[in-house]
Amino acid sequence: MICYDYKILEARTRETKVLHMQLQSPPRAWAEISTDALRHNLNVVRKAKPTHKLMPIIKAEAYGHGLEGVARALDNEGIEFFGVATPAEALRLKVAGIKTRPFLLGPCYPGEREEVVQNGWRISISSMEEAQHYESLGALYNKQVPVHICVDTGMGRSGFLPTELPGMMATLHEMKHLNCEGVFSHLSAAAEDISFTHQQIGGFEDAVTELGQHHDFEYKHLCSSAAVFNYKVPSSNMVRLGRILYGFSPMPSPFNSQLQTTLTLYSRVMLIRTLPKNHGVSYNHCYITRNLTKVATIGIGYADGYLQYLSNQDAKVFINGQYCPVLGRITMDQVMVDVTHLDEVQTGDLVELMGPNVAWAEITRQANTIPSNVLTSITARVPRIYV
Repeated sequence: MICYDYKILEARTRETKVLHMQLQSPPRAWAEISTDALRHNLNVVRKAKPTHKLMPIIKAEAYGHGLEGVARALDNEGIEFFGVATPAEALRLKVAGIKTRPFLLGPCYPGEREEVVQNGWRISISSMEEAQHYESLGALYNKQVPVHICVDTGMGRSGFLPTELPGMMATLHEMKHLNCEGVFSHLSAAAEDISFTHQQIGGFEDAVTELGQHHDFEYKHLCSSAAVFNYKVPSSNMVRLGRILYGFSPMPSPFNSQLQTTLTLYSRVMLIRTLPKNHGVSYNHCYITRNLTKVATIGIGYADGYLQYLSNQDAKVFINGQYCPVLGRITMDQVMVDVTHLDEVQTGDLVELMGPNVAWAEITRQANTIPSNVLTSITARVPRIYV
């Protein structure tokens, strides 16, 4: 039996007060987030890097886990910053009452900078134009503006080039409202090109030496998830945790086995039908039944974030303790799977599409994409439930 909750909603107008009854059905698809696993993975990194400060990266809805929910789970864990991409994400943390300071990982365009300065959020600078603008805003509001100097060691996305660094600190020191508290860079191929990564590490060390001749930086950070367990950066004292926080390390390491799954994506069986032999399944009949086939329709699709790239790639879901192959093309709101081999299956049964039994690393391989794409594709239509 399915139980329904009734919620009374008040709709106030200037003249009348109207009560409405709204039927609130259980979700068709939802993501269950383990806050214990998030904290556990954080502490795995802490054991591996005991002398380093930690910056969990929670941009893009915390890699699909939900920005506010993850921030609340980690806010009292002694971390230094939360890494975000936009002022809008930083503002959401402020509204949620999060105490940990947000760090804006990339550049802000001029129209965003005033809000950033007024709130005291940590920012990066990659050009003297940015530095001068932040200095003028700091003077306008009589505020110190904490900045981290970004150095381009080979990523090619942002940052000062190494040739721009000599003498730069002298110019920045003249800007009395800038607090240059950090220096950082970003690795471009840590999991794929070890030789180039060591070149980047060397370039970062040179940059820290050059800039540090006349300045003592509180924060120096280079390593992200692909490098945390596998590279040493002598000058570094902070690491940034993206995929590794959510249970996936891009490179082999003895620490990988200690990481725990943080997100499980669920849906339910909506419909069960038996199709005859030689019957097409889904759009364009990319799959044709070979025999009499029992097909379950699942209440999730690519509009929820179950990637259409998984169509016809031997993807499987987990129902009642067994794996069930996905059939044909994944549609916007539904997925069809073969349940012929299941002894027991009913409408309403739980379906795991990603989690302990269906690893997102495997989904990444089948969809021929990158791991972050799998998680960040989970849309707002899918509720996040924290356990």
